[in-house]
Amino acid sequence: MAVDYATLKKGGWMRQKQKNKFALRVHVVGGTLTAEQLLGIQKVADKYGHGYVHLTARQSLEIPWMDAADIENIKKDLAEYGVTPSVCGPRVRTTTACQGSATCPSACIDTQDLAKKIDKRYFARELPGKFKFGVTGCQNNCLKTEENDIGIKGAERVEWLSDKCIACGVCVKACRENAIELADGKISIDMDKCSYCGRCAKACPVDAYDEHPGYIMSWGGLFGNHIHRGNQIVPFFEGEDTLFKLCDATVDFFDKNAQPGDRLQFAIDRYGQDKFDEMIKKIYDENINKVSDIKVDETVDITDVVCPVTFVKTKVALEELDDGQILSVHMNDGEPVQNVPRSVKEEGHQILKLIDNEDGTYDLIVKKVGE
Repeated sequence: MAVDYATLKKGGWMRQKQKNKFALRVHVVGGTLTAEQLLGIQKVADKYGHGYVHLTARQSLEIPWMDAADIENIKKDLAEYGVTPSVCGPRVRTTTACQGSATCPSACIDTQDLAKKIDKRYFARELPGKFKFGVTGCQNNCLKTEENDIGIKGAERVEWLSDKCIACGVCVKACRENAIELADGKISIDMDKCSYCGRCAKACPVDAYDEHPGYIMSWGGLFGNHIHRGNQIVPFFEGEDTLFKLCDATVDFFDKNAQPGDRLQFAIDRYGQDKFDEMIKKIYDENINKVSDIKVDETVDITDVVCPVTFVKTKVALEELDDGQILSVHMNDGEPVQNVPRSVKEEGHQILKLIDNEDGTYDLIVKKVGE
């Protein structure tokens, strides 16, 4: 029997050392299978294999001892239970993910939903080498995202709500970065120390924090003959659209610049780490750190005033605008950035962006909403 090993490997069939025997890698997204799918896998392992399966390091599942002559029947039997083969070789592999916010009390994002979206967008895309995505829900980093070509870590920006706070200090104790201080009944957050883990908000007994989920990404991780911890190139950001623009650009870069058998970091090294970082930062700036795509109608600078006058000046500026117009508020870090966005939102206006200028100031972009 003539066997096309390259085609079989592309479809998730891996050669064993025994002649004409294969281990079938099953397509598992985010480490999740239904009970029905497990039943179908069990039946195939019993019928065609040796009655057992192997759990891989990347949350997949392999059924060994499959005979080459039975491949089409195996695929048909598995399909009845909603099970499909995975892929091997130079292409985008199945996305790994922890359980995420659906069940985990520490998670900041819905990792399973994101893993499915990534899988739908990129899975099995032909590339010069293998490419791996990993998604974890929080700073606990159960998925070790920095081992992946693209690692995505759930995170969140928090806003302290002074009117709900009882000054119990639980959030101060929960913060592992010593970024939170409680003095005279007021909370202050040092954003230079903050890791965006969200533990303060999750520990708070009275929900005195607003939580804004987002992402921390890393690029170029790999584990094998060569080991490289993925690099974080841009800071925490919010917005799934930006996430996928960064992912699209990275996969396209790898497709155009990698050589056969490369991993992302090898292609980056050849291209130049500084140049690659500049490319990623430019995409980030265009989508997160700039307001060039927003027509600002009025600007107010409140860096020279203290709370609560900061919000008073912001409110007056908004009252002078027509409904639907855009106000840019330039403010200092600390109390202004903690209090003004919350107060604006409580007034019923729409916050479009909060931009960290990385110089101790922020720009709050607000759309006026009438009554």
